[in-house]
Amino acid sequence: MSNQERVPTDAVGCCSPLVREPLSSEQAVELARLFKAMGDPVRLRLLSLIASHAGGEACVCDLTGVFELSGPTISHHLKVLREAGLITGERRGTWVYYRVEPDALGRLSAILVPDVAAVGG
Repeated sequence: MSNQERVPTDAVGCCSPLVREPLSSEQAVELARLFKAMGDPVRLRLLSLIASHAGGEACVCDLTGVFELSGPTISHHLKVLREAGLITGERRGTWVYYRVEPDALGRLSAILVPDVAAVGG
């Protein structure tokens, strides 16, 4: 860092106080796993489609026709989302119904939304 880039340590307002506890290493690893599962456009769309259905639940038959992908490919993406804990699946007869996991989505959104109340907003 050059002298021109250095910020004086006595600059007023350079270090704002924390208003909530930052992520621990373990929390960061877990949340990164969830974000990684959503990091594929197909999986993100699948998650959105499931969440968009009434009650946050959709039959696999409602999901497969939306994509120009084979059934096994859709199944693979659903498996990744399920293993990450973002959705659950329940077999009912011949079909599997997928449901979003609100707790997992809540953990993801909680770290993305600033604590406005703590900063006086």
